[in-house]
Amino acid sequence: MYFCLAKMNTMNKKTLIDLFEESVQSFPNNVFLMEKEGSEWKNTTFLQTRETVYAWGAGLQALGVQKGAHIALLSEGRNAWITGELAIFYAGAINVPLSIKLEESNDLLFRLQHSDTRYMLVSANQLHKIRKIKDQLPDILYFIILNDLPEYQDRELSMSQVARMGTERLTQAKEEFLSVGQSIQNDDPATITYTSGTTADPKGVILTHRNYTANVEQSLTLMDIPPTHRTLIILPLDHCFAHVVGFYIFMSRGASVATVQTGKTPTETLKNIPINIKEIKPNILLSVPALAKNFRKSIEMGVRAKGPMAEKLFQLGLKVAYAYNGDGWHKGKGWRCLLRPLLPLFDKLLFAKVRLALGGALEYMVGGGALLDKEMQDFYYAIGMPMYQGYGLSEATPVISSNTPVKHKFGTSGVIVKPLELLIKDAEGRRLPQGAQGEIVVRGENVMAGYWKNEAATQEALRDGYLYTGDLGYIDKDGLLVVLGRFKSLLIASDGEKYSPEGIEETLNASPYIQQIILYNNQSPYTTALIVPNKENLKQKLAHENWGSEDCAKKAINLIRDSIDAYRGRGHHAGTFPERWLPSAFALLPEAFTEQNGMVNSTMKIVRGKVEKHYADRIEHLYTPEGKNMYNELNLVTLI
Repeated sequence: MYFCLAKMNTMNKKTLIDLFEESVQSFPNNVFLMEKEGSEWKNTTFLQTRETVYAWGAGLQALGVQKGAHIALLSEGRNAWITGELAIFYAGAINVPLSIKLEESNDLLFRLQHSDTRYMLVSANQLHKIRKIKDQLPDILYFIILNDLPEYQDRELSMSQVARMGTERLTQAKEEFLSVGQSIQNDDPATITYTSGTTADPKGVILTHRNYTANVEQSLTLMDIPPTHRTLIILPLDHCFAHVVGFYIFMSRGASVATVQTGKTPTETLKNIPINIKEIKPNILLSVPALAKNFRKSIEMGVRAKGPMAEKLFQLGLKVAYAYNGDGWHKGKGWRCLLRPLLPLFDKLLFAKVRLALGGALEYMVGGGALLDKEMQDFYYAIGMPMYQGYGLSEATPVISSNTPVKHKFGTSGVIVKPLELLIKDAEGRRLPQGAQGEIVVRGENVMAGYWKNEAATQEALRDGYLYTGDLGYIDKDGLLVVLGRFKSLLIASDGEKYSPEGIEETLNASPYIQQIILYNNQSPYTTALIVPNKENLKQKLAHENWGSEDCAKKAINLIRDSIDAYRGRGHHAGTFPERWLPSAFALLPEAFTEQNGMVNSTMKIVRGKVEKHYADRIEHLYTPEGKNMYNELNLVTLI
């Protein structure tokens, strides 16, 4: 089922192909793509990029790709990812971008089977994952390897071969090739991007060509990108935020996009990020909280390495900047103007040198995904590299709002893009006034077409022309959006990925040793769990032990741990769920969730918010070394 916003679309046809062609016409000799090969950076102009895209797209057609076919793309961030997606569009096909974080065979397998993928582009580094499950993918006709390899297995060929086929097709039928891309309309799907669903199965978000081009236009109402600007994309390119803001916005403005040099291992690639930043000297960076924390940690370590005096001076400089900046919107106003003469001094002595670690040309960063805490925003603003918090989700392609250089207030998610209608509604769907907290609901051309082969989820998310985001927030007195967290029960990792916990909770709740369980992850390094142990079953299992002793309590904890570990690693049920969402630490609670203590409602559903609030200290404890040790004193006391 496709949700149609055609009545809102009064514009002429503008697909991603149209957007790319316009950019090539306007900026033919501007550098579009930058990629490091060996020790040198290779620049590719818009015109050169189009030549490659034409050859690849025509090659896909020569290979048999028909209009509307689904082609999966699994690769690290690189030029070939971007040219590969554009080639897919020119061939008339739909891209199914896949995350390189998907290690579990069942995760990849589900997406490839559910999406009806018929062809696949895959990098050499990711090929081993596909070869493990290839025999379960008989419907995929060809696996196209982005690298040249010494040998290929069944149904595999190189992109070089495809490009040669394309070059030949272009000499024979170029107009026929181009006509396919030109025939694509605004409402035709461009991608099927998988995100987590309400059960263990992920959902495929259908984003149309107009969803993308509309969100590019909307985003540019918040900030502009000069043609001379550069960015280094450090987020995975399948990430919707990186997809739109990372390269389509830059593409539309004739600006340059660099990708991180791919290492032999993921760790090596991560180590290349700071090196590449210094080399590229980006003007704008995209980030998520996890990266922001890592950058800050590196900065503070560098300062400490210069000695106690430098560290004290740095902290003093931060305090002065914090006081002067306030929450951003009232920077330097009132009594704060008295601090203005001190700022150039601290900047020259400290902050300007810190900025060199990120290239020295960085104007600002934009944070997407999970919420970036206010203190972190204060820090980056103080050192002269503001990180403006934004908000969005894949179903909205994804940008809904962002703080900007022109208007920003720390602790908010900023200004809403235009044109976009945003409402705040209560649980019954009633519109709430400004300042009241409720579910964030939006309507605009950036709203997805629906979920692939999931009509029930589509109808739940898209109602009366609006997208119900599942996020809690309100509009403050200045008209800025404040996102508070989850309106619904979603786990949110530190990199912004979301996952519904119900499927895992229901499954683990079936363990004879777990009476009740609530998973928790709110932009945290790992998922944790609040568990009410089933003491009766534990006592029965450990009937021959000295119940109440520390030794027996540890054995009971082992049984609970084993119930969870059965779903990870080499456990009996491994692969049922993505392991990153299984709890890495758990707190055993002395009291069950009941109607009497207000933690279960009248329909016998656990009231997640009340549980999290009541046990906030235990949750915080789980993110300490002591709390992560399952034999911690609080857990032992519960079973003694």
